[in-house]
Amino acid sequence: MNVIVVATADFELYHGVVTELRERGVEFTTVEPGDELPERTHVLVVGDEDDVPDRDETPDKEIEIIRADPAEPQRAVESALSSLRDGGRTIVGVDPGDRPGIAVLSGDVVVAAFHVPLADAADVIADEIADAADPIVRVGDGARLTGASLIDELDVPVELVDETGTTPSLGTGARGMGDVLAAVNIARRSGEQVRERTVEPTVGELDVIKARSREQSDTNREIDEALARRVAAGELSIQEALAEHREQ
Repeated sequence: MNVIVVATADFELYHGVVTELRERGVEFTTVEPGDELPERTHVLVVGDEDDVPDRDETPDKEIEIIRADPAEPQRAVESALSSLRDGGRTIVGVDPGDRPGIAVLSGDVVVAAFHVPLADAADVIADEIADAADPIVRVGDGARLTGASLIDELDVPVELVDETGTTPSLGTGARGMGDVLAAVNIARRSGEQVRERTVEPTVGELDVIKARSREQSDTNREIDEALARRVAAGELSIQEALAEHREQ
């Protein structure tokens, strides 16, 4: 697995870059400037005054050198992650739901993660795979209705993945991370390639949609089953269904 290495004597730069990498959950390591680099080094982040190894010293390694500005550690990390993406296939894992967890992997390395409203998920995924040569999206088979609607919006190879056991046990302080961590595990499982997912909503799923329509209605109005089915199929949003119901 390719690794990002930080090697700088600039404390401000070191602190900024390391903090940014940790917040993103990216695997990296640090060494003293001038020390031998780990075998899997793919990107080396240094400061303007730091020495870097000569090409003759690393003849078997394709190492990208990023000279970072202490005032802009985020830009350095973005450049490092962009380089990592070039080194492995881009795989996007999605734990579907009203706020899907989304994890973007380059090979085995997690390079980005999101937890966004369902309405934004397709655009987020499209942005993340825009420059990828051979991307694939893996969607968990739970939350059938939201998963099906998302698959219909994606114009990229999609695999439907058995998500059994992908949500880890969460410890103290990890609230809200479950969907994202599940997305990472989904990305690492192969599944069945699909172009669409046709789902016949159950009575319980239709009841949930009706209940949500009542919650979102200013007048406690509940849509009927026909409109609920159209919402389940992704033809209407709940607000659009409520508007049609008012006109009936």
